[in-house]
Amino acid sequence: MVNIIDGSAKHAPQEMEQFLPGDGTNKYKIQPRKSDAEQALANSVFDPFTMRENEHPTTDNETLTHLLKASLGTGILGMPYAFMYSGLVMGIFATILTAFICTHCSYVLVKCGHKLYYKTRRTKMTFAEIAEAAFQKGPKSLRGFAPVAKFSILFGLFLTYFGTCSVYTVIVAKNFEQVLVHWTGRDIEPRVIICIMLVPLILIAWVPNLKYLAPVSMVANVFMGLGLGITFYYLVQDLPPIEERSLVTLSTLPAFFSITIFAMEAIGVVMPLENNMKTPKNFLGICGVLSQGMSGVTLIYMLLGFLGYLRYGSATGESITLNLPIEEWPAQAVKVLIALAVYCTFGLQFFVCLEIVWDGIKERCTKRPIFVNYVLRTVLVTAAVVLAVSVPTIAPFMGLIGAFCFSILGLIFPVIIELVVHWDSGFGPGNWILWKNIVIMLCGVAALIFGSLSAIQDIMKVYSGSTEAQ
Repeated sequence: MVNIIDGSAKHAPQEMEQFLPGDGTNKYKIQPRKSDAEQALANSVFDPFTMRENEHPTTDNETLTHLLKASLGTGILGMPYAFMYSGLVMGIFATILTAFICTHCSYVLVKCGHKLYYKTRRTKMTFAEIAEAAFQKGPKSLRGFAPVAKFSILFGLFLTYFGTCSVYTVIVAKNFEQVLVHWTGRDIEPRVIICIMLVPLILIAWVPNLKYLAPVSMVANVFMGLGLGITFYYLVQDLPPIEERSLVTLSTLPAFFSITIFAMEAIGVVMPLENNMKTPKNFLGICGVLSQGMSGVTLIYMLLGFLGYLRYGSATGESITLNLPIEEWPAQAVKVLIALAVYCTFGLQFFVCLEIVWDGIKERCTKRPIFVNYVLRTVLVTAAVVLAVSVPTIAPFMGLIGAFCFSILGLIFPVIIELVVHWDSGFGPGNWILWKNIVIMLCGVAALIFGSLSAIQDIMKVYSGSTEAQ
């Protein structure tokens, strides 16, 4: 259907009029009928939140469930070890500070995204697209960096989360291996368990979208909650006096921050969660989804870190589950529950990788997009499992990649984006946004340096141990 506009009046199109060119020389102008979204975009009033189209939008509670699962990963089990580096009292305040910085950077990213929705007249954007749009709409001298910023973020996110999927596969396999070895008394090759996990991992990767993945994340939260509950049961038994533990330790405080930042950081899932929300405005705010989720996460991190270090002191393991007695069935249940929780979390981490690759190829797959999408899911999962089988000691390497990528992606890039977005409007009274972001960037650089050094030391420990064994 077309509209014929002759400058003053509209009339029904005649048969030949539909083929007249609208080149400006003819009094007729042919305009194809626009969709509702296109018509709204043409209007001066633009609301990206009411115009957003999601086939399966997630509710606030479903988004909160995903956020909790993304933040309550296996890194939480290392919090008692982190408290050993900071001391009991310092650990509490340092955890709050770390959580505030991580949450603020996520808040900044989403807030800049909301501002850029109006500037670009788009209803949703990924992390990389926000960076690209910020530079494109920023000062002319920086616009040439837009493609570089987008590619850097995409590459960093894919590298980190694809590696995380492989590491999760290894974690699940080794947790089951420890329980099976205890019960059977036989050595079991972890590579065999990893291979067996291929089909279950493909099935969870086939969950079509975040809406249907919400129940899986809820199950993962239940498993993790039960595992942590049993762990807390062990931690509160026979607690020594607080005076026997260090309260404040400054010399090793950087190591605390490097462990805690990478345990809490979930910058890669922030925009996918916001993009799929039914009410995206509710993601921000004092009582928004982000604040609710990170407040609960921070409390759990503090409790586990405080009690774990108080209970085991200098004997605290890198993962608190290493301190639990494997011969007791509750401790075995912890390993099984955490393994199941990590398995259920695989789908959420995998969604970030899938979204990056699919966005890059979907325009060329118009004939059978659903079939190609599921083939892509299968190929990516298989590649992650093959990597885990090839290098079952991949976790230290991913620690290095995570230290490098998360410090840049999670702390440095969001504040750089905020500076570019506010370049024309100013940085507030006294340039407080500028000074605040300089402090955060210094924290990011420190996390990059100390986190990378810690990961390199872990790699050296693994391979020096392997050499001695030979």
